[in-house]
This record gives sequence, structure tokens and C-alpha cells, in this order.
Amino acid sequence: MLKSSRKRQEIIGNLRLIWKEPLLLVFIIAIFYFLLTFVLFPLYMVFKSSLIVDKQFDLSNYLAVFSKRYYFQPFINSMILGVLAATAGTILGFVFAYAITRTPIPFKRFFRMTATFPIISPPFVVALAAILLFGRAGSLTPILSQVIGEYSIYGLGGLVLVETIAYGPIAFLVLYGVLQAIDPALEEAAMDLGASRARVFATVTLHLAIPGIDSAWLLVFIESMADFGNPMILSGNFRVLSVQAFLQITGMYDISRGSTLAILLLIPTVTAFFLQKYWVARKSYVTVTGQPTGATIKRLEWYIKLPAYSLCFLFTGIVFLFYGMVIWGSFQKLWGVDATLTLHNYVEMFEVGKDYIIDSLSLSTLATPLTGILGMFIAFLVIRKKFIGRGLMEFVSMLTFAVPGTVVGIGYILAFNQRSALFPFILTGTAWIITTLLIFRNMPVGIRSGIAALQQIDPSIEEASTDLGADSNKTFRKITLPMIAPAFFSGLAFSFVKAMTAISAIIFVVSGKWNLITVAILGFVDNSQYAQAAAMSLLLIVIVLIALSVIQLLVGRIGKGARTISIVS
Repeated sequence: MLKSSRKRQEIIGNLRLIWKEPLLLVFIIAIFYFLLTFVLFPLYMVFKSSLIVDKQFDLSNYLAVFSKRYYFQPFINSMILGVLAATAGTILGFVFAYAITRTPIPFKRFFRMTATFPIISPPFVVALAAILLFGRAGSLTPILSQVIGEYSIYGLGGLVLVETIAYGPIAFLVLYGVLQAIDPALEEAAMDLGASRARVFATVTLHLAIPGIDSAWLLVFIESMADFGNPMILSGNFRVLSVQAFLQITGMYDISRGSTLAILLLIPTVTAFFLQKYWVARKSYVTVTGQPTGATIKRLEWYIKLPAYSLCFLFTGIVFLFYGMVIWGSFQKLWGVDATLTLHNYVEMFEVGKDYIIDSLSLSTLATPLTGILGMFIAFLVIRKKFIGRGLMEFVSMLTFAVPGTVVGIGYILAFNQRSALFPFILTGTAWIITTLLIFRNMPVGIRSGIAALQQIDPSIEEASTDLGADSNKTFRKITLPMIAPAFFSGLAFSFVKAMTAISAIIFVVSGKWNLITVAILGFVDNSQYAQAAAMSLLLIVIVLIALSVIQLLVGRIGKGARTISIVS
């Protein structure tokens, strides 16, 4: 009884504090409205479309999906692909992270950069490179055919290969941070007590890294299940759910059945998201006293170093081979027919794709700062302010990470192609539907960056500002924002990369007036114009690298300013 009374008083006290700052209250209400309109409402429309047939509640779509192999097989295929890609990607990420954090492998910075390079390019660029290498007219196809016989890159095997390369770096980033946090002195101490290297690895290193391994596996699983670009190019007869939902809507014009397939895709990804966020995140086996040394293990046998080094060199070689093939293919006159080197592909790319490039840059440049600002402000509210619905705000704002792009794209088409009481404007066919989708699709990473940065800042600094008479708005602008500027620009970098390389959700909302470069690349691939697709992919990668360099420069300059403010405070 006493607890409930105290809780009630705390809620009333928090409401009074918020009420004293009307501008802050307006912002909180506005953010809830935006989350309701641009996150929950599209998902609701997908559910509604799957359950309504001829304006009546009907479960026939679900009965058809679960009873007909034609519809249910893509779900099984997606699960198989997700499990295989997540397992292979996690193994790759773990070995790579182990080699960099636990062995004296040379050129660690080079290997770390190489391991993360696939993240900054569109995932389907790897699929394009696979076609150029192993497709019907691939450079290595004659050699491999003689060695292993007839094969096809199209199907499950090819998809596992390209998704492991595309999403394995995500597992590496997670596991690199986990292994770096485990002090090698723990493993050295176990060996000093007589334990063998294999026993130390199994009982100390692997055991302490289990939460990170689980988290990495679930993240890669989510990415693989939600992947659209690679399966669209390489799936062949191996049908997966993301592509099938797209074809059901665009090819058969059956929005209701396509929405049902999208809901089926949503179930495993959201489940994996909950496991990763609420179950795995709470597990921690890492015990570090003091500051980790960051040193490598001194006694490392050859049978540990050899496979670790081999995999690092192999993966690095594959990355260079795949992306080098994209560069090489972009200069060929007609891939598979005429290997004459030419710049004609780049000329044609600019002639055909000039508008796509301008649209992509314009919309990404518009969406990126809005994504960063909204993400930082939500992080500030979640960490620094107490109000009713704070947990709900955090959950809904992070939900778009778990929702596959196919589901989001279908939801936006259904939600904003007509006026509603919630949003009395039609966005379909305009630049605003693309911009809004990019903002709310990419917002979660900015929020997580902001939350991590705010948790490292002593709240007493902001409290001192408030005590001196500044309101929350002024405190956030003058004190908090400069100190979280590096995290803010990290969120901007991610948002820009994802905006420029987006395909799965965007393909539903583009129009004749507004289109994106990724859609143009996919069109070239569909028309078997691989050389032109390679040229445009290379241009996209160059644009992203230039943008990241500019953002990194800004982070360096503003980071110095933030440290100065922190010291002065």
C-alpha cells in the first residue's frame, strides 16, 4: 500500500514538473503523435489489410497461407536462410573478432576496416559481384565448373554466401566489443592454473562471450529475414517471404494476400528483436575488475592462430575479390560478351540515372539531419525526463528496427494513399513519403547512440543549468547537445548510409517523379545490364565514402569542442 502511494505521488510530481514546462509537454505530445502516425499506424494498416476482404473481417488469407504450400514454403525457406546465414555470419564475426582482440595478427586496423566495409555498401552489391564472378557468364564459372561440375549461384547456396559476406560484419562489430571487454588476464590466469588452451577457450572465453554471440546471431538473423535486395537478385527458384510479398502486391496486385505474407515475415523478426533486446541484453557473464588491459594473449599455439589468421585472410581476399569485380565489371563494354574496356557505362549511367542520383542525394540529405535531431531528442527524453509513457516511447521508437522493410513499405502505401482522421494528407507519389519513411526507419540507431552518450554524462551538469534558471529547452541546446555531438554525428553517418542504400521499403513508395539510385541499380540487374549496374554501384559507394569522411571530420572537430565544454563544466 505504501509503495503504491509513493508511486502515485511520484507520478503526480513528474506531471507537475512537465506541466511547468509547456514547450516540453508540446514536444512530448508531438513525438507520440509522430510515432503513432508513422510507426504504429502503417503496421496497423498491414494487419487490417490482411484481415479484411471485401470490407468484411475474413481469415481466408491466413487459411490460404497456412494451407497452401505455394504460400507457406517461402516462410520455411526464409527461416532456413536466416538460420544458416546467421550461423555462418556469427562464426565469421567471432573468429575475426577473436583474431583482432586475442592474437598478435599484423595490420589489425586494416583487417578491422576491411571487415566492416560491406556495411557501407548496398547489400545487393555483393549479390551483383557474385553474379559477375559465378553467374552463367561469370569470370570464375568455367574454372569452377571444371573443378566441381555444373552448379548455379542462384538459390540457397548463393544466398547464404552473399548474406554471410554482407551481414557477417554486423556480428563482428558486436563480438569485437564483447571480446575487447574481457580482460585477457582471466584466460592467462586459467592457463597458469594448468588448464589447456581448449579448456580455457571453452570455459572462459566462449562462456563469457555467450551473450554477445546470442545477440550477434539474432541481429544477423533479423537482417537476413528482412533482406530483399539479395534474394530479389539471387533467389532463383528458392522463393523467400520478402520477395514473395513484394511480387504478390506488384505482380498480382493482391494487397490483401501480400499483407498477410508480410505479417508472416514480421513474426520471426519481431520475436528475434524481443529476444535480443530484453532477454540477451540482460545476460552478462563479463566480470572485469579495473580497466581491461586490451593486451593479446601471450601464449597462443599455432593451431589457434593458423585457422584464425587463415579465415581473416580468406575473408579479406573475398571482400577484395567481390568489390574488385564490381570495379572491373563497371568498365567492360558488355558483361559476358564483350570485355573491351570502356567508359561508356559511366556515360550511360549519368544519362539514364542522373535524376536517380539527384533524387537520392536530395532526399537523403533532407532526411539525415531530421533523423539525427529526432533520435537525439527522443534519447534525451527517455534518459533525462520522467513522464507517463516514457517506456512506451522508447519501445515504439525502436520498433522500426525489428520490422522488415517489406512490411514498412506495404504499411506506408496502405496508410498514406488516402486521407484519414489521423493524417489528413495523401503522401503517395510525393517526396515526403520517402523522406518520412527514411526518417522513422533509420531513427533507432540514432536513439541508441544518444542513449549511450547520455548515460556517460553526469546529470548534475544539466541540473546545475536548471538550478540557474534555464528551462529544459535551453539546457538541451546549450549543455546537452554539444556534449553528445559525437554520438549525434555517428547517428547521422548511419542514417545517411542507410538512406542512400535503402531498397526493401523504398521500392514500394518510389514513383515516376521521385526515384532512388538503389532502385535504378536493381532495374539494371533485372535487365541483365550488369556493367551499368556495377558502374552505378561504384558511384554509390564513392558518394557514401565521401559523406562519411565529411561527417568524420565534423565529429573530430565538434568532439574537441564537446570535451572542452565537459572540462569547463
